[in-house]
Order: sequence, then C-alpha cells, then structure tokens
Amino acid sequence: MRLRELVWVALGVTPALVTACGGHAEQAREWSQEELDELEAKWGTDWAFSGISTFAHLKHVKCLTTPSELFDIAILGAPFDTAVSYRPGARFGPRAIRAASARQTTFRGFNPRANVNPYRNWATILDCGDIPVTPMDNAQALAQMTAAFSELGARSPVSRLLPKPKLITLGGDHSLSLPALRALKGVYGRPLRVLHFDAHLDTWHPAKYPSYWGSTQSNFNHGSMFWLAGQEGLIANTSSSSSSSDAGSGSKAVVAPSVHAGLRTRLSGDGFGDFDDDDKQGWVRLSADDIDEIGTAGIVKTIMDTLGTEDPVYLSVDIDVLDPAFAPGTGTPEPGGWTTRELIRILRGIEGLNVVGADVVEVSPAYSGNGEETALAAAQVVFEVLSSMVKRGMREMGKIGAETTEGGGEVVRDEL
Repeated sequence: MRLRELVWVALGVTPALVTACGGHAEQAREWSQEELDELEAKWGTDWAFSGISTFAHLKHVKCLTTPSELFDIAILGAPFDTAVSYRPGARFGPRAIRAASARQTTFRGFNPRANVNPYRNWATILDCGDIPVTPMDNAQALAQMTAAFSELGARSPVSRLLPKPKLITLGGDHSLSLPALRALKGVYGRPLRVLHFDAHLDTWHPAKYPSYWGSTQSNFNHGSMFWLAGQEGLIANTSSSSSSSDAGSGSKAVVAPSVHAGLRTRLSGDGFGDFDDDDKQGWVRLSADDIDEIGTAGIVKTIMDTLGTEDPVYLSVDIDVLDPAFAPGTGTPEPGGWTTRELIRILRGIEGLNVVGADVVEVSPAYSGNGEETALAAAQVVFEVLSSMVKRGMREMGKIGAETTEGGGEVVRDEL
C-alpha cells in the first residue's frame, strides 16, 4: 500500500474513533436514584429458573476476601468429603443445595409455618460462597475450615441485635462440625450445646474403626468428630461451676447435655457399648422409632426441656436423618428414618432455641434421582433454620411475642 493510501485510511478511521470515545463518555454519566430504581424494577427480579445459582437468589459475596461486606447471617459452602467412611460425593452438596433452593425468593419467601419471611426482615443474609477446601490433605482442610469459620464468625454483624453474625454451612461431609465448633467456642468464649439430627451417633472413638493402620489424622472423620469435639472441650455436655449454696464443696458438676435425634444406627460389637460411651460423653438420645410413641410434639418437648432457650446451641442436620425414600442422595443411608414433613415439623417446634450456628451436611447428589429430592429437603431445612433465626431476633426486638393459648400456656403444634 502506498503512502497516500495509508494517509487516507488513517483519516477515515480517526472520526470513527472519536465518535466511539464520545459515546463512551456519554455512557459514563451520573445516574439518578430514580433512574436506578426504574432499572431495578424492570430487570432486577429473577424467576426461580433464572439468574446465577446462589442460595435463594441471595446476593453473592466472597465474604472471606471482602471483609467490608457485613452480614447478620451467612450461607457458606464447605465442599469437603474426604473424611467419609462409605460413599463420597458430598463435596458437590453445596452446589446442589443452592440449585434446589431456586424457588425460594424474596417475593415468595413467606413461611406460613413460622409466620415470617426471613428474606424480607431485619437480617442481612448473604450467600458467602464456598471455603476453597483442599481435597488433597485432610489436616490442611481442617485448618482451612477452622480458619474460615473463625474469620467469618468474628466479624461485626449489621444488626445491633446480634453480638456476632450467624453461619449456616452447606456440606460437605459431617466432619466439618468439628472446625465449626472450634471456631464458635473461640467466638463465644464458651463451649456450646449441640442438637444433632442424624441416623448415626458420630461420637465413636476412632479406635472403633479398623485401626491397625490408624494415625492421628485418621481420627478426624465424619463418625468421630463429636468425640473429638468433646475431648477438646468444645461441647458443654459437662462443666463445673462454683456453688454459693454449698460453700464446703467448692465446685460441683453441672450437667448440660446435648441431644441426638433420629438415631437408628447399628452398633459396634455384640452389645450397647457405643451407647455407654455416648452416655459418658453427656448426650441424650432420641431414636427414629421414638416418634411412633411420642409424636413430633414429644420429640420437640424432649429437645426443648433438655436444651432450653438461653444457652448457645449449634444445630447440625445430617440429611440421612431422613429415610432413604426421601433423601437417597447421601453417603451412609439407613432405612427406617423420618419423613421430610416430620423433620420440618420438629424444626418449627424448636424455634425457641438460641441457635448461633448450623450446618446441613452429607448431601451427595450423585446418589439422588433426577428430581433432586435430597437437595430439595436440605434447602428446605436451611429455609426453616433461617426462619427460626430471624423469628428469634424479632422476638428479642419485641416485635412479636410467644404464641399462647387462652389459658396462658405456650402453643405446641403437632399436625401429625
């Protein structure tokens, strides 16, 4: 191309560049709040099937790397499953639970069982993404999860109502309860009570597993994490306190048991030694079969009578508490469990607990059907826990009172 032609080409391109740059400058104008509100009204609402997959279409923030973004309640994924004893796959649980929560939206999020819409209330709720847990090294994974829970649990909440924000973890296998309890003890400066929904005890001494090749790290598994937590003093099953009424004794043991609910596990050996060990660790047991004798109301009463309404409680829900007919997508399924409706009913009945943290674990979507039944159940459990956390906050703010009967007693529902 000759020099003259190059000059004419350059002259032709220059006006186009000027026009493009001028248009860009025009787009960089200031938008009024009224205009932004109009854009939000036009385009800001997702249908259940649209949008990026976050839990209940909540705002997504990588909270671990964005300390300036405050929250009252965080939904946090822990995609970890290399501490299981049977079927792996729960690393995909957080993704599945988020997808299954798609029909939970702010515009249709009112919970008629709880009389509250947790997504349109006082609490700032964020989907804080996932902890990037390594699948290569369980010791490192344990350290990562402990650090992440500690970091987020120590943040300042948005609401003055809360001393600290609350975390709901999507698992992941059940071993994640150990780092969560480590973090929460540090945050609250005291051991916690635990309400544990599960088919299994998860208080097994690690030696109850085949242990010729055992190691310190193999002790960290999804069937021994509550035993480890007890050994570390993270669970307030027993403690000592001074007694002013008994000056001669100095201190006395104060029983502060935790609760298992939904048990139907096989036991080790030829007897009830596992239950004896569990007793020594200070747990109250409710079997899956107990619901046939005392109903959901009896299960709720036992839990509330045991845990009360003031002590901080960590709520841990292994989805295998449900019968495999309702939650087949899990790592260690056990026939004879509760229905989804029974579990929801129980969760609604215990809304008075002082739940400071929770997890929903052991969702392994690869073993579930095309209908996402296991993840749907897990997403509903999170919705119920969120509803209870928000409703307790409303009660503490004086916006609602406890429901009572005409005689003055508190209402106990049992729809079954």
